[in-house]
Amino acid sequence: MSETTFTLIDESRPIETTAHVDGANVTLAPEAVRAALGWELKPEGLCRGQVCVPVRDDRIAESGIALDALANALGRPLALDAENHVAALGASADVRRAQFASLEAPDFELPDLAGAMHRLSDHSDKKVLLVAYASW
Repeated sequence: MSETTFTLIDESRPIETTAHVDGANVTLAPEAVRAALGWELKPEGLCRGQVCVPVRDDRIAESGIALDALANALGRPLALDAENHVAALGASADVRRAQFASLEAPDFELPDLAGAMHRLSDHSDKKVLLVAYASW
């Protein structure tokens, strides 16, 4: 198991940290989890502020926190590419549900056919039609 630089994308925010990578298994030190995501391992579980999530997975310990076990404990989807030292941690179902309930699209920026960049927020209070295309 080797320690290496690892990119963890928290929803859309990339974070550079260190991790132990052993095949498809990625383990972060508890200090790295605290620095990257704000979750701290305490006797009552993973805690951030006043919120604590009990953990029952023995792969979440002071010796290290398995990234897939962390995602499972927090109820967040994980896309992991251990070979390329990158993972994306998505928003929890509760967060996604609240976003959908608000009926407000997240802001993003995309180019038009001429290459000019446009932000969704530049068109607030207007009706916007978005056309998406994929070749697959």
